[in-house]
Amino acid sequence: VQLVESGGGLAQTGGSLRLACAVSGDTGCVSSISTMAWYRQAPGKRRELVANIEYGGAAYYRNFVKGRFIISKDNATDTLYLQMNSLNTDDTAVYYCNAQSGCASWGPTGPDYNSWGQGTQVTVSS
Repeated sequence: VQLVESGGGLAQTGGSLRLACAVSGDTGCVSSISTMAWYRQAPGKRRELVANIEYGGAAYYRNFVKGRFIISKDNATDTLYLQMNSLNTDDTAVYYCNAQSGCASWGPTGPDYNSWGQGTQVTVSS
């Protein structure tokens, strides 16, 4: 599964941005995706979950974005979105798209069913 993010950039406090994540790859692997998510990593901090959405549409949000961000997906175009509203400077980070599928890549610790995009920078100015 390949993931490509877009839509990052510069916003002012209180502004909005919409991120998109295009999904591609083997049809069987794409069809096996169970959960997709947005993570973010700010400078000097660990990568953290922002929100995720299950295949059936159920969504989960971390408290720090609840009520401001909306995660959604378009199954027809295999695209994941993150609508970010009421942005503040704490939202500044590189945002990563994640997918969990039935297809694994092999690493030093064994099979990994996670796929990651390359990340897109979001910068919020005060």
